[in-house]
Amino acid sequence: MPHPEFVGLVNSLQATAEAALGDLNAATASAARDGLLAETRARQTAERSLKLLAMLAEKTRGNLDMTEAELLSNAVTSLRGRLEH
Repeated sequence: MPHPEFVGLVNSLQATAEAALGDLNAATASAARDGLLAETRARQTAERSLKLLAMLAEKTRGNLDMTEAELLSNAVTSLRGRLEH
């Protein structure tokens, strides 16, 4: 069974990156207000979130249940794909 705080952490980091990349969600309004959506800063924010997720994946490898591992892997893969464009 996935740990709720772990799921929340992964979802939060992914949402931060997606908001910085322009996805519309509840975080976008506060990110814009905080100046995180300026083009250069937005990319840096998204890249920082991706780096944190990738580090989390590396450090927890072999210690997650299948649901947690898949959630984390999907978040990293999705963000990497978006940042490569």
